[in-house]
Amino acid sequence: MLTAIEERCNTIEECYEFTLAYAAQGLTSDLGSEPGNPIREQLGRAVAALSGLEESCARAVKEDRLTPAARYEAFFAVLARDAQSSIAAIELVLVQPAISSQLIDNLNASIHVRALLTDLFLVTEILQMHRTPAESMVSN
Repeated sequence: MLTAIEERCNTIEECYEFTLAYAAQGLTSDLGSEPGNPIREQLGRAVAALSGLEESCARAVKEDRLTPAARYEAFFAVLARDAQSSIAAIELVLVQPAISSQLIDNLNASIHVRALLTDLFLVTEILQMHRTPAESMVSN
C-alpha cells in the first residue's frame, strides 16, 4: 500500500516539475499545441492522483499497521484538505479556454499547491523510512 501512495506522490511531483517548465516558456496559450495537449494531460493526471490519495493513506495506516495510527490519520486529514484545495485550483485552470504560462505560474505559486507539495515531500520521506531493506533495493 505504501508503494501506491508513493506512485501518486510521484505523479503529482512530475506534474509540478512539468508545470515549472511550462511556466518558464512564456506561452500566451496552450491552443495549437501538439496533439494530446501535454499541460492539460499532466494536470488531469495530477487531479486523478490527488482524488484517491486520502483513501490510499487511510488504507496504508491499517494495512501496514502504521503506529501510532492517530498521528498518521491526523496528518492525512491535513493532506486531504490540501489535496482538495489543490484539486479545486487545478480544475479551475483546466476549464479555461487557454492555459498560458502566466496562469500556470500563478497556479504553481498558489499556497494550496505549495502546502500540498510540502505535505507530499513529508509523506514520501516518512514512507521511505518504513520500507524494508528488500523493498528499498527493488525500488532503486
